[in-house]
Amino acid sequence: MTEPTEFLIENASLVLPDRVIESGWVAVADGKIAEIGEGAAPERGIDFHGDTLVPGLVELHTDHLEAHFAPRPHVRWHALSSVMAYDAQIAAAGITTVFDSLRAGSDADSASIGTDLALLAAAIEEARATGHLRVEHKTHLRCEIACDDVLEHVEAYAAKYPVHMMSLMDHTPGQRQFKDLETWRRYYMRKKPMTDAEANSFIANRLELHANNAGPNRLRLVEIAAETGAVLASHDDATAAHAAEAVGNGVGLAEFPTTMEAALALNEAGIRVMMGGPNVVRGGSHSGNVAAEELARAGVLDILSSDYVPASLLMSAFELPRRIPGIDLAAAIRTVTLTPAQATGLADRGAIETGLRADLVRVHVSGAASESPTPIVRQVWREGRRVS
Repeated sequence: MTEPTEFLIENASLVLPDRVIESGWVAVADGKIAEIGEGAAPERGIDFHGDTLVPGLVELHTDHLEAHFAPRPHVRWHALSSVMAYDAQIAAAGITTVFDSLRAGSDADSASIGTDLALLAAAIEEARATGHLRVEHKTHLRCEIACDDVLEHVEAYAAKYPVHMMSLMDHTPGQRQFKDLETWRRYYMRKKPMTDAEANSFIANRLELHANNAGPNRLRLVEIAAETGAVLASHDDATAAHAAEAVGNGVGLAEFPTTMEAALALNEAGIRVMMGGPNVVRGGSHSGNVAAEELARAGVLDILSSDYVPASLLMSAFELPRRIPGIDLAAAIRTVTLTPAQATGLADRGAIETGLRADLVRVHVSGAASESPTPIVRQVWREGRRVS
């Protein structure tokens, strides 16, 4: 990347934290936002021709690196090549800060990709050290608390690399996202073909692992989060009791609560609630859980994540104002910029404000007058440097 340059953006619709300036300008210097103005710019700059300028998106939960690294069952692609392809896709989606969601703990239903944590971590570090990354990458360890080896993986990672975020995940049949065993059967038997006998054996094994490991592993993982300074997240909370457990664990944000009951309890406890962008774009959960739109209408949706589709992050933010009368574009954009930055202690980004990092995204809305306008990322800057 070249060194940050000084430039000026003009004739743009600026999405600020609390309002939208329909026509304005932004000056960038030394990688930061130097000045913001309304109306005509003081000099000629990059003419946006009315396109929208939003802050660089902050992504807290995307496991999309796995799609590049394990594109087919039993296939592992070249790790560094996977990281570079993933990084380019993330940048093209308008994301300038990404928390790479790396699985910790061998998981039988995913061909044990958790055992590749060290390999992926080394590839990300190599790309960072050689200056090849377009966006800023931070670590989100997705910790499967019932796995035999999750503590081994997390402790080994933390001994070598910084840990910025950890989530406590439990995909045991009969728990949380899959509280109903029939829901688990429909979801996983379609994903991983197996006979009824094989499914019953798999369930029995997972229940045994949960009984043996979930409790002590959870306690130790909470300790590791405190030791490393990582933000702690709960995952798939389904009940008020789960929310109370999250409070006791010192959780700062809740990923994908599955019911309104859990979301309301988490909100009442002051824990930020995060839902998936695909849930918004598709109009509901792919596994039959509560819709993100319902939580938004109830005022308990704080953060959006792209989850398994990077492009959904920007799309979902632009969809919210169309569907929820009480949410304007500025509020919607906060769910993918300022609020996730604040939730993870990143005070230097997430808004178009003087003095903050010039992480900026030019968005053209295609078919703006149609029933389904689509935001298209045209240019992306990270700290004043063009990265996409």
